Amino acid sequence: MNPKLGEVWLVDMGMVGKIRPAVVVLDHQLPVERAIIVHVPVTSQNRDSQLEVSLGHLPFLSPESVANVQGIGSLPRTRFERKLGTLPAADLGRIRSAMRLAFGL
Repeated sequence: MNPKLGEVWLVDMGMVGKIRPAVVVLDHQLPVERAIIVHVPVTSQNRDSQLEVSLGHLPFLSPESVANVQGIGSLPRTRFERKLGTLPAADLGRIRSAMRLAFGL
């Protein structure tokens, strides 16, 4: 099991009963050993923030899901339970743009 950039996985966030989808934003092609995976959580609560990216109507997510860049985090690979699908390149690009905005890059 090796989560890859742009994939959406069900992730155990470590809170009681809190398993939610998340988008992998760490490039799996980096030539370094990785024990943790950087991710952006997916939620159905859209607050219309510039740091939330609408994911549209993907077959493996609810129609109103957004990627919440404010919640970016990292977790051990063992917390990534099951791959749900892969985002279209355009959605991943918009998440990257929101990350650049959030971090002033």
